[in-house]
Amino acid sequence: MPIVTFCLSIASPLGLGALFSFLVERLLRPRPAPFWRRSQGALMIHLGLWVVLFALLLALYRRPYFATANMLALLLFVVLVSNAKYQTLREPFIFQDIGYFIYPLKYPRLYIPFFGVGRVLVVIIAIGGTLLAGLTLETSLIGRIPPATFWFGVSALCILGGSLVWLGARQDLTVTFEPESDLKHLGLLASLWCYGAKESKPCVLHGARVFSTPPVLTCADLPHLVVVQSESFFDVRRWFPGIRPEVLRHFDLLNQTAISHGLLEVPAWGANTVRSEFAFLSGLASDALGIHRFNPYRYVARQGVPTLVNYLKSLGYRTVCVHPHHANFFARNRVFPLLGFDEFIDLRFFNGAKKSGAYVSDVTLANKVCRLMERYTQDSTQPIFMFIITMENHGPLWLERVEPSEVVRYYVSTPPVSCDDLTIYLRHLVNADQMIGILREYLESLTRNSCVCFFGDHLPIMKRVYELWGTPNGHTDYVVWKKERSFDTSVYRDMKIENLGAVLLREMGITL
Repeated sequence: MPIVTFCLSIASPLGLGALFSFLVERLLRPRPAPFWRRSQGALMIHLGLWVVLFALLLALYRRPYFATANMLALLLFVVLVSNAKYQTLREPFIFQDIGYFIYPLKYPRLYIPFFGVGRVLVVIIAIGGTLLAGLTLETSLIGRIPPATFWFGVSALCILGGSLVWLGARQDLTVTFEPESDLKHLGLLASLWCYGAKESKPCVLHGARVFSTPPVLTCADLPHLVVVQSESFFDVRRWFPGIRPEVLRHFDLLNQTAISHGLLEVPAWGANTVRSEFAFLSGLASDALGIHRFNPYRYVARQGVPTLVNYLKSLGYRTVCVHPHHANFFARNRVFPLLGFDEFIDLRFFNGAKKSGAYVSDVTLANKVCRLMERYTQDSTQPIFMFIITMENHGPLWLERVEPSEVVRYYVSTPPVSCDDLTIYLRHLVNADQMIGILREYLESLTRNSCVCFFGDHLPIMKRVYELWGTPNGHTDYVVWKKERSFDTSVYRDMKIENLGAVLLREMGITL
């Protein structure tokens, strides 16, 4: 009977493929629990997804072993991507990362170096070998059974797989939104499914909306506000004492006369700037976002959330964001108007601008901001809120080369050879420090009172340096400075980034 032939033809490739899928998962870091230690629901979701994917590829290729080989090659690719991400960012691959798959093609420098040439070769060989073997060694199943029987069998497989996923999802599956923990106890496919299913549900935010209360003005003359979200900025001197103090000379001067400064707890490591960015602008902690903590710009920001930006806008501020990178990165061009920005100045406005490394230098960016402020204030008394997102210190740092003079310039003593990444980082950190000096000098020249908030979004990626000297705790630094202060003592206090916006308003004389 044709249906028996169909079942016998798919039994071995489907069963062997499911078994090998668990073996491929063992290559993951962190490694998931063995399948016999996982919950029934997690196993059902894994097997159900495997059956559905097998059915879809079988429908495409008509060759069961070829379909299985393709699925295993795809799974291996995801495993390699996950391991690269975990090694770099201390977080495995999650469902929300699927939307970034197009980014390596659009912005190769930001992604491909972290993935590694070796992994790319493994993926190419696996995919190429699969295609060659599948198309030359296996004949189409439709040549052996009637097409109607084939399509009936494929449909039955989809129903079977979908039923397994549905039954597994009805089980009591614990999802913590800690990717490493969820991967360990759910496995890769089940954790991807659970994260995707959670994101598909209506977005419900938990906790208070910091900027939802009506504005209460406590000062008649609103100051200009310049906020700098500095790429990978932290005071590296407290972690590695061999660095010359003057590397952050302007930062130190700002701290000495600041209203407040200290360590900043941020929800990102090495990348994922958008997490720190949204926490600052919205005042919402990661716990309040649930599954949306991983990329709040996908759904949360688009549904309308009270933010620092629209709060200031309601007070009469002109709200401007300046970011010397592509406007559509993280969909900022669509999200920022919803957050309350009147204007978004992106990379298009920096044609021919001086770069430091691969990106527009912080010094160039600071001078651009000063010119914009001058233009905005020339014929207007409207207060300005300028939110600046820098790019200069974005990695990969190891793609740049150290100049011999830089070792003497940045270090008290000669660092180990493996510290080249740190030296490159210091090169850009010095420029970030000069940016502070330029902005402060310009704001002090204005007759209107002004306020500066400067903070780092996350730590830099310096794997080899961390292996040598130990990994920092993940905190960055912030400073809040006001030109006209009512007291002389700078307050040192550590805080979480979601609280920084409210503190900033209070220090400006605006209460919530």
